[in-house]
Amino acid sequence: MQITLKSFLIHFFVIVLFVVAALAYFSPVLQGKVIEQSDIIQYTGMAKEQNDFRKLTGEEPYWTNSAFGGMPTYQLGANYPHNYVKKLDKVIRFLPRPADYLFLYFLGFYILLCCLKVDFRLAALGALAFGFSTYLIIILGVGHNAKAHAIGYLPMLLGGIVLVFRKEYLWGFVLAALAMALEIGANHYQMTYYFMLLVLILGVAYLVDAIRKKKLKHYFISVGILLGAVLLGIAANATGLLATKEYADWSTRGKSEITINPDGTPKENTGGLDKNYITQWSYGITESLNLFVPRLFGGGSQEELGEDSKTFAYVVSKEIPKSTALEYFSALPMYWGDQPGTSGPAYIGAIIFFLFILGLILVKGRAKWWLLGGTIMSLVLSWGKNFSLLTDLMIDYFPLYDKFRAVSSIQVILELCAPILAILALTVLFNDYISKERKMKALKLSFYITAGLCVALFLAKGMFDFTSPSDDRMKMTGLEGLPDVLQEDRKALYTSDLLRSFIYVFLAALAIWFFIKEKIKENVFVIALTALILFDLVGVGRRYVDNDDFVAKRKMSQPFQETPLHQQILKDEGVYRVYNPREGWDSASTSYFHQSITGYHAAKPAGMQDLFYFYIFKGNVSVLNMLNVKYVVQQTEEGQSYPAVNPDANGNAWFVKTLKEVGSANEEILGLNDFDEKNEAIVNTAKFNIINRTSFQTDSTTTITLTDYKPNHLTYKSNNPNAGVAVFSEMYYANGWNAYIDGKPSDHFRVNYVLRALKVPEGQHTIEFKFEPTIIKEGSQIALASTLLFGLVVIGGLGFSFWRNRKKEVA
Repeated sequence: MQITLKSFLIHFFVIVLFVVAALAYFSPVLQGKVIEQSDIIQYTGMAKEQNDFRKLTGEEPYWTNSAFGGMPTYQLGANYPHNYVKKLDKVIRFLPRPADYLFLYFLGFYILLCCLKVDFRLAALGALAFGFSTYLIIILGVGHNAKAHAIGYLPMLLGGIVLVFRKEYLWGFVLAALAMALEIGANHYQMTYYFMLLVLILGVAYLVDAIRKKKLKHYFISVGILLGAVLLGIAANATGLLATKEYADWSTRGKSEITINPDGTPKENTGGLDKNYITQWSYGITESLNLFVPRLFGGGSQEELGEDSKTFAYVVSKEIPKSTALEYFSALPMYWGDQPGTSGPAYIGAIIFFLFILGLILVKGRAKWWLLGGTIMSLVLSWGKNFSLLTDLMIDYFPLYDKFRAVSSIQVILELCAPILAILALTVLFNDYISKERKMKALKLSFYITAGLCVALFLAKGMFDFTSPSDDRMKMTGLEGLPDVLQEDRKALYTSDLLRSFIYVFLAALAIWFFIKEKIKENVFVIALTALILFDLVGVGRRYVDNDDFVAKRKMSQPFQETPLHQQILKDEGVYRVYNPREGWDSASTSYFHQSITGYHAAKPAGMQDLFYFYIFKGNVSVLNMLNVKYVVQQTEEGQSYPAVNPDANGNAWFVKTLKEVGSANEEILGLNDFDEKNEAIVNTAKFNIINRTSFQTDSTTTITLTDYKPNHLTYKSNNPNAGVAVFSEMYYANGWNAYIDGKPSDHFRVNYVLRALKVPEGQHTIEFKFEPTIIKEGSQIALASTLLFGLVVIGGLGFSFWRNRKKEVA
């Protein structure tokens, strides 16, 4: 691989174009504003204690007590030693967020197309088409940053794979290893997993081609090189991966300890996520056509209609003031597809869809087949419960498939494959080895197919009822006719966007016709097609993410405002927990101010989730007491929130009189239904067989007090004239928490399904719990070694390339 000054300048100016495009779309970042992302708001609440501790001490706690009663921070932006991949990633994503992710989309896809030896003009066009794909813009709007981050590096990783199979072994290895390291570092393993499914399809396509061409040696050499690159990239992220695996086993993504449901019935699945939970977001089969027509199924659950809609006219006709109508009826639930809700369609662009069809006709060879295979695989798996035959098979038998929810998001693979094949179709048009007649024939056929689809969808309009479950909720507004008017507006969106897609296809086909007929030059053609694609995709993207979504930076750095409720609780300077039942299970607003038993996370601590389903949702006070929930947020008759003090909260630690032995996790959790939480603890001896006595004496002089609190280091003073067992209102987590009595290590164990307990000798003692995860040290050593090895490979590669070029010059 040799880079000339000319090629360097070309790539440089293309990258500058990407920077300009990213900043232009998210122009408020130039004013110091940030996008208001709902998921990031929740993350800020979850990570508040961790970030405050890091800022105060310069240390990484790796544990927070502010959410779910306590959990590791491995999935909350923890920093690890020797994480040089993260430093490199920050260099690549140098733009303000979220422009940095949009730039990453562009850059990664451009690198991929360059690896496929696509003309730089078409590569730049393809990169813009990929980056402005509506779903990829929407996830930036809602704050799925990790997902966007991981998607951004997928094309680069695919480029490395392509280079290796093109016999660019050295630089293919370097690019694949680097991209794999960055991909894993993005920390969204679901996207990486789905990409690996595409790689399997690609591998089969290349294998079949190698057998046909009798090039199996090259194939297996390539596979071996890529396996080495993948392993090196994974090793560079060893700390995060090992820590995540450790936590995942403890979370809802791991194997459940209990085999029963709260009602006593047997659990159908104990080895991963519940099947209904996995497939809750399943794309409708017909709904998939919104890849071609954005609002075929209404668009988003909150779609901006404006004053020209029938709904707005109806609301105003009911003597509702125009200002009120604009405030409450401008964004309406227009979506009527199969999913519970959506922020918008997974629209890839009418022109890209049309060019994809053209690619199926024009493009030959293995690339077409693995791109088509990846597209079909992605599409049918995104249907989830709507195509349960395949989905159930994957969940039940395919490794790790049951660890991920929202199967509809696998369409990111389709959104990667479709524009690649679309650009390859344009590459064929640029080549002279295919006759004009064949090009014209392919153009006509692809146009007839796409236009025919538009006609079919228009004729099928009467087959749909355009109703949504949300329509029943709209009746609660008191406007009985509102659902009927909404359905009329949905029909109007269906028709208008169908016409819109047809117009863009027609204009793109016309531009191609002019190009084939040599009535316009290549540059004019590329500029015209790029403009059409940008008008199409940016126009749809702006419906869901635009300048109005940006706010002052301060609002996002402090997204939760301190209210009189919080102020009243914060007067209590002790260490306790707060529970706000009205916030439900998925909210981190309480975590921003207090230690909470709720939070917001895709992989919640399994034990705490079980407690909620078995007891807390049912109002079991004993469980709240043992979790040291001192304040429960209640509401007055006037709707004002106030903190109700729970006088029976157990406090930070206490000595019990009795240990109740049970033989399974099922018995352990069921035992919490009716037990004396202040004097009794339940221990599962099948897991913790260290109990030699079950009865203990306590009296009025028996005390244990928390004297110093840090999220990763708790210090207690105990005074007990008798040997006993102390229970702590802290979550038991075996992998990292160590107990010390007077500075000497001491084994602790789990009681009450989720809490820590410790045998304490008689007398006065200092008890400490320190979070000292060995996984961090072990992982960082692996990461350092792999990074050094990668550096040596790059240096060696540069040296070899220089030597080879010099040798050629001498020859």
